[in-house]
Amino acid sequence: MATIFDVAEKAGVGVGTVSRVLNGSPLVSKDTRARVQAVIDELDYEPSTLARGLSSGRSTTVAVVAPFFTRPSVVERLRGVVEVLSETDYDVVLFNVETVDQRDRRFRTLSQRGRAAGTVVISLQPSEAALDRLQGREVPAVFIDREIEGYPHLVIDDIAGGRLATRHLLDLGHRRVAFVGDVDDSDFEFVAGARRLEGYRQAMAQAGQELDPALVRLGPHGREVAHQLTRELLDLDEPPTAIFAVSDTQALGVLEAARAAGVEVPGHLSVIGYDDIETSAYVGLTTVRQPLYESGVRGTRKLLDLLAGR
Repeated sequence: MATIFDVAEKAGVGVGTVSRVLNGSPLVSKDTRARVQAVIDELDYEPSTLARGLSSGRSTTVAVVAPFFTRPSVVERLRGVVEVLSETDYDVVLFNVETVDQRDRRFRTLSQRGRAAGTVVISLQPSEAALDRLQGREVPAVFIDREIEGYPHLVIDDIAGGRLATRHLLDLGHRRVAFVGDVDDSDFEFVAGARRLEGYRQAMAQAGQELDPALVRLGPHGREVAHQLTRELLDLDEPPTAIFAVSDTQALGVLEAARAAGVEVPGHLSVIGYDDIETSAYVGLTTVRQPLYESGVRGTRKLLDLLAGR
């Protein structure tokens, strides 16, 4: 694959001249421009969109910042983002975030001149310093699954979703309803799990059910952890007859634990998840549908509106 250095060498000019040709600068003579363009065509050179943005101050790149991007719910949101951008001239750069240091580095990069025309942020809470830099550099940004004051954002009512899931189980006649969820993540400050737990508590209280602390089990996000938490619930002297899992991924762990313990679902245990990821349909999981793909679509369209001055 040809580089800008290959083009400069073959055309007998400096790298800066090639860059000026690529960016349409009027500071290049007609003959030099024609010679450089001929070499670009000959070598089939395609410049990096990020590099062009850095040199021109304008970018044709949209950055997407997402945590743990292999998680099914994040994948669905990303699918919506990419679907919309595939119909435009914007390129997509994905920044995966798995630590707070990574998060802060990603936002520092995005606030640099020409790095991205705009950004879509999924589920993450930037630091105050990062928000100040984005605002100072006037980088358009849309937040999905996160409420950020002063920025366009799309969120769902997770408290209402938690009530909905719990009421479904209560309406089936269950009274020993357990909750399998996430521990508080002080690093990333994710809020969806805590809000769904609040919805669970509200629904139990509204139904006049005393909340047994032993029925609320929290652990790091993941199927294997949910499996272990469910085993602990099933080993109680008075085990639950229904379990609300805070995500479909964790609900799969609940189902696996029930099967390993010889507990029939839904015969002896009812289970409900949250998200409606693709896998849930294949295992027959009852779940609260969250518009994951649609949120990616709508958030990205909003960003395109901002970039177009709408």
